[in-house]
Amino acid sequence: MILPEKQITIISGHYGTGKTEFAVNLAITMAGSKKQTALVDLDIINPYFRSYERRRELESAGVKVYVTSHQGTMDIPALPPEIMSVFVNTEQQSLLDLGGDPVGAHVLGYYRPQLEQVDFDFWFVINQRRPENATVAQIRHYLQATEAISGQKVTGLVNNTHLGRETSADVILQGDAFAALVATEFNLPLIYTTVERKFVTELSGRLAGTLFPIDLYMIKPWELSNEEGGHFAWLLEK
Repeated sequence: MILPEKQITIISGHYGTGKTEFAVNLAITMAGSKKQTALVDLDIINPYFRSYERRRELESAGVKVYVTSHQGTMDIPALPPEIMSVFVNTEQQSLLDLGGDPVGAHVLGYYRPQLEQVDFDFWFVINQRRPENATVAQIRHYLQATEAISGQKVTGLVNNTHLGRETSADVILQGDAFAALVATEFNLPLIYTTVERKFVTELSGRLAGTLFPIDLYMIKPWELSNEEGGHFAWLLEK
């Protein structure tokens, strides 16, 4: 599986697509391949489902974590100065996890001078099973709004089609076919199709996008069964 090669990879997408789940998994995978990796949580819009919530798991995997809003303790848009280091450290590859919805892309304007000095990709995450991503026209609207607000062009798509606990192999296959159509319509590469690990064997060799295995880190405790909840608590204690 090919991992990002550029110094900066920006990850955006409509709220609820699972972009933060993807960002966390990508950072951990990159660190596992011995890349010096950082994840910058730039979500200054929504205080919930933020990548810094998995800081313990990320740092255990070797990922440097940066977070806005006073280390995530306050629901105000504050950008710490240490984030600037990701633009000058050429030995490190950094993921910028933007807030959901085009409004979350506003923060990129602040870093525009730095982005002009580095090599970066801008990936847009889609999930066909979200109402806002159900048609090509809807995705075009949100993608173009994100580009307009951020002042940057999207360079690739990531398909993260899922239905939470109701996800099946067929849901992933349908989303992958749809994402391939979107990629063709927009003349953009389909970088990955994410696949929960339990479906990897079944779906290997059947996808248009490069299969990217993921674990579920962003599930809230109330979404878990009793057995899973106990396992989740054990992970947090590690």
